[in-house]
Formats: sequence, structure tokens, C-alpha cells
Amino acid sequence: MTRQDFVERFGGVFEHSPWVAEGAWEEGLNPSSAAELHARMCAVLKSAPHERQLGVLNAHPDLAGKLALAGALTAESTAEQASAGLDKCTPEEFDRLQALNAAYKAKFGFPFIMAVKGRTRAEIIQTFEKRVNNDIETEFVTALRQVERIALLRLNDMLS
Repeated sequence: MTRQDFVERFGGVFEHSPWVAEGAWEEGLNPSSAAELHARMCAVLKSAPHERQLGVLNAHPDLAGKLALAGALTAESTAEQASAGLDKCTPEEFDRLQALNAAYKAKFGFPFIMAVKGRTRAEIIQTFEKRVNNDIETEFVTALRQVERIALLRLNDMLS
């Protein structure tokens, strides 16, 4: 697969961050599985400078946020949020998510990120309420792990 073909196919695995796929391709990869490709892409992310990692976090949309309401999410994010029922929030749930999104961003400087596929709205809100109380170092690492989880789920969907 050419570099261009590879990046076109896998460049969206890490939200709006095709540089992760580019870095994996440059390592001369020949992945035999989604898990192997995921490991190599995660290695690129982990070796990136803090500011580049922060850029990946900031590329993620708010959960049930303005982009979702406007229909402006990536196809992957739309499907993931819908799978968790975030497109069917009650007015109270929506208001709570908006308040949590604002508080989280004000505290950490990046959006709350959670691999929501297979989760319920109640689980997501409960996790959100716990994580907003974390310190910045803990939450940065947690958010990166969630990004990696999202990427693995996306790769599994793409390569199954």
C-alpha cells in the first residue's frame, strides 16, 4: 500500500490527526492484524511531544455538543455517539452534559474523551462526573488512553 493510500484509509483512526497514520507508515509497517496496527499507531502517538498529543485531544468533539447538534461530526464520531444514545438525550441529560463539557474544558483545556461505544448515557455521565475531579496529569493520561481505545475500536470495525 502506498503512503497516500495508507493515510487515506487509516488517517481518520485518530480523530483529525493523519500524522499518526503517516508516522506508522514511515516505520515500514506491514501489519498482520488490527491489534498490531493499533500498537504501532499508539507508539507514534506516545512518542510525540506533549503539544502534539494535546492537539490530538483537542481534535475530539464534545460529547453531545454543538458539532453533534449541527451534524458536523466525523462519520465515526457520529456513529459512536449514536451507539451510546447521546443523540437521544433527555433535556436534563443534555443540560448536564453541556455543564460538564464546560467545566471540564475550563479545568483541563481539552474536551472530555471517552470511548462511548457500548456504554449507556448514564455510564457516560457518571464517568464524566468522576473524571472532572481528576488532576491535570491523571486526566491527560486518561484521555490519551481513551483516544487509544477509540482508535482500536475504529480499526476493529475497519478491518473486521
